[in-house]
Amino acid sequence: MTAVSVSLGVGPNGGGPASSGAPASPLAASAAEARERSAARERARAERRARLAGVRRRRRSDTELWEVARRGQAELGGSGPGSADEATAEEVIAWAVREFGDGLAVASSMTDSVLSYLVSRQLPWVDVLFGDTGYHFAETLGTRAAVEHELDVTVVDVRPRLTVTQQDAVHGPDLFERDAEACCRMRKVEPMRETLAGYEAWATGLRRGDSATRRNAPLVTWDSANNLVKVNPIAAWSDDDLVSFALRHRLVVNPLLNDGYPSIGCAPCTRRVAPGEDPRAGRWAGLDKVECGLHA
Repeated sequence: MTAVSVSLGVGPNGGGPASSGAPASPLAASAAEARERSAARERARAERRARLAGVRRRRRSDTELWEVARRGQAELGGSGPGSADEATAEEVIAWAVREFGDGLAVASSMTDSVLSYLVSRQLPWVDVLFGDTGYHFAETLGTRAAVEHELDVTVVDVRPRLTVTQQDAVHGPDLFERDAEACCRMRKVEPMRETLAGYEAWATGLRRGDSATRRNAPLVTWDSANNLVKVNPIAAWSDDDLVSFALRHRLVVNPLLNDGYPSIGCAPCTRRVAPGEDPRAGRWAGLDKVECGLHA
């Protein structure tokens, strides 16, 4: 490999520019622009937080929100799930932003950033809820950091009441091996449910091709388990649709997707999937379990 000399705009002794009149190197200029963009984005995030902190939103009643969900499904659902006259993802998001504004949140497992990107284009700095269970792959946590850095979103880490160490002390080590349902409930479902109580609607990346249990997922529905409106803008998208969109827009994706993990959850309960296997076969392998409980 041939060595390449890169000028960083410093003198031979590292004490500063080689000459006071020398222009900044392209690399230094690029770094300065990146820092300014990052600072501007942080200011915008802070301004949104300050604005919301001073506003006391009235959350509509369950009855009112149920009616909104019914109306939304009638308006956007066309002739039914999978029909040619269903609304597009962008149309579903536009409807949700009009109806809920800052009362809309996005849920993300940090498998990819497609939905977060789509919503942020119409609702900049939207809250993106990440269930930080304490058991995630390092790659998932890295994706979370990249999403926060790259997109105009506000990542909200949703954490359980007990740390992993505290849970081990109370319930015994490795609860996921003995009672996966209880582990999912305490570390993911209950914390997310408590957080969702502050919103009127959540957008999820649930897709009909994910599993048989999601085959007829509507674009808009009333989520009776969490008592808010549930919006599934990309329900009709195939794996190819998702991948091509991410590539076209150069979006952040979890590197585990290219390492045999088409569906990514907590590290102890997720394995690689063999060619030809169901994409979700690696989740809770060997157990009669296909959902964590959030979408059940």
